[in-house]
Amino acid sequence: MNARFARAGRLGALLLLAGAVQATPVHATDEQAPFTVVGAPADRREVVTWGASAERMNDAVADRGYRLVVHTSTTGSDLRIRLSNAFGDRPVTFDSVYAGLRQQGARLVPGSNHRLTFGGARSVSVPAGAAALSDPLPGRLPAATDLVVSIHSPDAAGPATGHWLALQTSYRSEGDHTAEAGAAHWTQTTGSWFYLDAVSVRPPAGTAAVVALGDSITDGRQSTTDLDRRWPDYLARRLRSFAGHVEGVADEGISGNQVLADGGGQSALKRLQRDVLSQPGVRTVFLFEGVNDIKARTGVTAQDLIAGYREIVERVHAAGKCVVAATVAPYKGWPEWDPAGEKVRGEVNRFIRSSGEFDAVTDFDHVLRSPSDPERVRPVFDSGDHLHPDDKGMRALADAVDLRSLDCSARHSGG
Repeated sequence: MNARFARAGRLGALLLLAGAVQATPVHATDEQAPFTVVGAPADRREVVTWGASAERMNDAVADRGYRLVVHTSTTGSDLRIRLSNAFGDRPVTFDSVYAGLRQQGARLVPGSNHRLTFGGARSVSVPAGAAALSDPLPGRLPAATDLVVSIHSPDAAGPATGHWLALQTSYRSEGDHTAEAGAAHWTQTTGSWFYLDAVSVRPPAGTAAVVALGDSITDGRQSTTDLDRRWPDYLARRLRSFAGHVEGVADEGISGNQVLADGGGQSALKRLQRDVLSQPGVRTVFLFEGVNDIKARTGVTAQDLIAGYREIVERVHAAGKCVVAATVAPYKGWPEWDPAGEKVRGEVNRFIRSSGEFDAVTDFDHVLRSPSDPERVRPVFDSGDHLHPDDKGMRALADAVDLRSLDCSARHSGG
């Protein structure tokens, strides 16, 4: 595998070099969603510290502000954000964008709220199907911090882009109040994020990131709102106290997502470039997805799903990154469970465990399954719906990850 990875790394370097000019679309196959990023390209030293997958939302509303609360993973300077119009059918203008630190609710730490610019300008127009990177904001952003990004659009219309299941309370306003540190005009709440899909920083030299590509379990469904108890959040906490190079964590889970077909968001195959490979500083992709393909009862076979996994591995390796895969967790008791789907799950998990096609494997099935009935989630980890783990289960998943497996450059060099 080392020789194959080395060849893939050389190809990935060429692909990354070809994509350095961000004003041109990322090359896409029929399986990939076309994606363009406007603005100065990411610096090679930048690393994603927070991310959320882009989804199509309801129709946008003009002259509305959003005060979006996100939780950082790794520390760094020169904060940059990415605003996405991936699902828009027309350009959207952001005429005022600020970033600050949260004090409580929608109120910011006094003096922390600073305007972000785009190519030196205070406003940016993001084309349909594209995203925009802000200019770096001087100063240090701590790890494990509630960052607040406030945005306003005077002309938003048509489908908005965002992320439905934020599990984090954010805020809305009518009119532009982005520059205000106070909460007086931010009285409406929302459980979704709008337009913001990534935050990056320039961390200490050598720092890298892992991106979790998954479905509702990775998205954190059934974990406690506003407490950052998704399994990638627990993973970020472990990484901060681990003497390794990987500290950034981006949660690119979408509830209902499938590897092969659109449904809960675009399929993992379609969104891989936009949501995962385009993020700066990514060293490892953690793939935990497949249960929705199986339980949907669409006739997807184990070989179908394995082919999807293989394509993801090939594309990730071609980008010079590695793939850690997790086995598909049990779901007996969920309304869509049946013996046929369980058979597929077993075949898929045997492939994940034994094929050798992934750079490492984490056995989430083993972590979550009940000793008395391996087709069911262990009761102590079951949120009650027999599919999604509760907070304790989320923590157990993160605790099962071998942190050394995320630093694939060290493993491939024999470290």
